[in-house]
Amino acid sequence: MTEVRYDVSDGVALITLDAPDRRNALSVEMAHQLVDAARTAESDDSVGAVVVTGGRHFCAGAVRSVLADTGRDPVEDEAYRNLETVYSAFTTIGSIGLPTVAAVRGAAVGAGLNLALATDLRVVSRTARLLPGFAQIGIHPGGGHFTLLNRVAGREAAAALGLFGDEVDGDRAVSLGLAWAAYDDDHVEPQAMALASRVAKDPALARRLVTSFRRETAPGGVPWDVAVELERSPQMWSLRRKHGS
Repeated sequence: MTEVRYDVSDGVALITLDAPDRRNALSVEMAHQLVDAARTAESDDSVGAVVVTGGRHFCAGAVRSVLADTGRDPVEDEAYRNLETVYSAFTTIGSIGLPTVAAVRGAAVGAGLNLALATDLRVVSRTARLLPGFAQIGIHPGGGHFTLLNRVAGREAAAALGLFGDEVDGDRAVSLGLAWAAYDDDHVEPQAMALASRVAKDPALARRLVTSFRRETAPGGVPWDVAVELERSPQMWSLRRKHGS
């Protein structure tokens, strides 16, 4: 049975985690399907943006069996590769050449929080729960968790959540810069789709925009004069294309 649904509407690929019985905790199979869905969107030239959601429950982290198997023998090949596959669910979402939005309702925990943080933008429910959850079960964060928190909300938030295990709701997430906007539950996915559809109207431009955006906003940033040169080529491309249309 599929654990990820994939739909395209008005140039936006909607990727929905669909294992509500375990609150969308990432299994190895779900991770594979999520990667496949992301790559499908990236390979479709008519798609200009991606929205990732989990319905009522965004993602409760990795399924415990994956963590337990790795704990029994961290260097055993299958266990190592299974954990790597779970990581790939959010590293792929964070690297595909399309603008990405997370629509977060319910809890985003551990690997689920990594998945939300891997996107370019987050729209959350006011009652959403964003929490690392790693230390609470006696394990160290994984998947580059501290870097994801720091690049989105800065060192103080990374310390409060990742180091001290704090959690925040949707409104607090917005005030910290962890999310762009918070809405009542029923409005989260529609608002995320509305945001995504703006850039998705022009898929070719969307792909150029997100490439420049990520290069210029990577940790450490780039000097202004370098940014001017980085943007010159795609802007010339867009001007030429507009002139010829």
